[in-house]
Amino acid sequence: MRRSFSLFLAGGLVAAPLAVPAPASATTAAAPTTTAVARLKPYSSFKISVKHTSRTKRGGKITYYVRAKNLGPYYADYYWIGGEVPKGVVPTLRWGAAKGTKCTWEDRWFWCWGPLRLEKGKTDWLNFQVTLKKSTKGTATARVGVMAFDVDQGMENIAEEELKRLGIKGYYWLKKVSTKIVSPPRRPGRSWSPPPPVKTYNPPASHEESNKKKDT
Repeated sequence: MRRSFSLFLAGGLVAAPLAVPAPASATTAAAPTTTAVARLKPYSSFKISVKHTSRTKRGGKITYYVRAKNLGPYYADYYWIGGEVPKGVVPTLRWGAAKGTKCTWEDRWFWCWGPLRLEKGKTDWLNFQVTLKKSTKGTATARVGVMAFDVDQGMENIAEEELKRLGIKGYYWLKKVSTKIVSPPRRPGRSWSPPPPVKTYNPPASHEESNKKKDT
C-alpha cells in the first residue's frame, strides 16, 4: 500500500526540476516523457491523456479529466496522479477519483493516490475542478499527469530518513494544458462569443481539498 505523499515532500524529492512534454492537443494522448532522477528506465512508464476546459470567464471554473495508463514493464505501486494547478486560483478545489483515493495540495502541487497498485495495461483516473480568482487574467496553465518512484518490494515500511538516504528514484509524466480567460468587452458586438458554461461533474460534495499554504 502506498504511503502519503508527505513522505516525499519531507524527502525534498519534488523539488527536482521537471521536464514537460511539448504542448499537444488536450484530447490527444502525449507520448510519455520522463525526467529521471538517477535511473535510465523506470519500473513503470505512463501514457497520459487529458481533457480540460479550453475557455472560461474571469472568476470561472476549469475542469481537468486526467487518465494515466501504465505501459509497464511492471505494475506501479508508488505513483501519484495530479500535477501543478494554474496560478491565480482560489485555495479550494473539487475532485473525483476511484474509490479509496486520497489527495493532498501544497503550494501549486495537487497529487492523489489510491490504495491499490496499478497493473500493466490498466488505467487510473482523476477529475478535478479549480476556480479562478476574479483578478486572474490572460491564460491559466496547468501541468498534469503522473509522478512515480521506483520502490522495491519489501521497502514499503522503511523509515523516511532511510528512504531519503537511499535516494529514491523519481520520474514525471506531465502534460501542459492551457485555458484562455476571456472578459466581455464594455460594448459587446456581434463578434463577441462568450465562453460556454462549465458543467460541474459529479464528485461527492465531501471530495474537496484545500491548499495548505493558500499561495496559489
